[in-house]
Amino acid sequence: MIAALIAGSLFTRQLLWTPISAINMTDIVSNQFKMSNASFAGTDTNGEPFKIKAKSARQEYDDPDTIFLETISGVVNRVSDGKRTTENISSTSGKYSRKNKTITLIGNVKIDSSNGDKVRTNELVIKL
Repeated sequence: MIAALIAGSLFTRQLLWTPISAINMTDIVSNQFKMSNASFAGTDTNGEPFKIKAKSARQEYDDPDTIFLETISGVVNRVSDGKRTTENISSTSGKYSRKNKTITLIGNVKIDSSNGDKVRTNELVIKL
């Protein structure tokens, strides 16, 4: 029992001397909630389904209404003039605003529509 008490005090002492500088507080604060292989699906304001996948997604502690996304792909459906179009989307990164119900795609944005249209741009906002 005495050996356990001595070993416990040595272990505690070692923990007290762990340098705080080794902890990356910026990463802890800015990546409070992080997910790998995140996906979410729903319907837009017109009742059309969408599905978005991201290699990683995170929320920052001080901005809970925004979800930051990395390596995005997805499918968005829309109806225009009575015709349904399916659009495959991808981008390097982006952000989803729960408050505004928008997805902002950023970097190497590609949209390929089932009607043959193609869009290539650096930034695109999709209203859901």
